[in-house]
Amino acid sequence: MTAQAQRTVLTYGTFDLFHPGHVQLLKRARALGTRLVVGLSTDEFNALKGKKSVMCYEDRKAVLEACRYVDEVFAEDDWDQKVADAIRTGADVFVMGDDWLGKFDFMGEHCQVVYLARTPEVSSTEIKQRMRDERTALTLV
Repeated sequence: MTAQAQRTVLTYGTFDLFHPGHVQLLKRARALGTRLVVGLSTDEFNALKGKKSVMCYEDRKAVLEACRYVDEVFAEDDWDQKVADAIRTGADVFVMGDDWLGKFDFMGEHCQVVYLARTPEVSSTEIKQRMRDERTALTLV
């Protein structure tokens, strides 16, 4: 493949409790280019966002690196690094889930911005809630 034919796609996320929704997002993002680069939220950055992952950063990174759609994973440490990351990685396309619709339109100055529909009825938040519900049900028995 020639350098002209290569297209780098950039996305971000926490990717906790890796599930089919993550797979579909990454598969669809990768289909927009020839290389998919993922900014993975660190545990420290998640804490700043008020989130706590079940899986630590290193484990989440290992899972992403094992995914056939992902070519590179790097740490996302803060909200403001996206433009620099797009320039550094040579991103042609910036992809996020449509739950972020409009929030990253400013990236359009550096690359194409695409918001992909979420996979219905599956999310890490839902999985965590089901786990809490199961644990609560078990303690009531």
